[in-house]
Amino acid sequence: MGQPLRRRIHSRLPGRLKRIASQLWRNWQGLVLYLATLVGWLPSHGVRLWLYRHVFGVHIGHGSTIHWQCRFFDPARVTIGNHTLIGNNAFLDGRAGLYIGNNVVTASEVAIYTAQHDIDDPEFGIVYEPVVVEDYVYIGPRAIILPGVRIGRGSAVGAGSVVTKDVAPHVLVGGVPARYLRDRSCELGYEPHLRTPFQ
Repeated sequence: MGQPLRRRIHSRLPGRLKRIASQLWRNWQGLVLYLATLVGWLPSHGVRLWLYRHVFGVHIGHGSTIHWQCRFFDPARVTIGNHTLIGNNAFLDGRAGLYIGNNVVTASEVAIYTAQHDIDDPEFGIVYEPVVVEDYVYIGPRAIILPGVRIGRGSAVGAGSVVTKDVAPHVLVGGVPARYLRDRSCELGYEPHLRTPFQ
């Protein structure tokens, strides 16, 4: 059930029932996240992909791989294109919708967020904004992508960077916050492949 529809239903419930429904929803979400995290420990990418697709609803294209120990928020709202490699220990947040294109490569421990708290809100509310990673993007180890960001086709994000705003196509960005470093080739045509079955 999408976030806006769930909120509409929730807003029509009486007080006590609303609290019970909220607690049940949080418990259900916690169980799904826990089980999806356990799948990340399985030593076969083929088995992991099957479970992510058919049990947790992750949309994963042909020839793509999610390496071990990936963690999710709202996995059914994560879409991964064809021939894309997600590095080990990644964190993929689908709460507001996460789209990762074709021929994308992320290194280890990349975190992509689609929701965050508004630190200036007196209620400390959550702001939801989708993230789009276009085709042929490379994201270096331990990079963090924040909500609402679009990373343009063929761009690269340096290791340890924090991306807080959109990245133009075919550029390399890096730093905290990430900024333009140089252009990247526009002649990209590679198709990443997984080489071993146990990753």
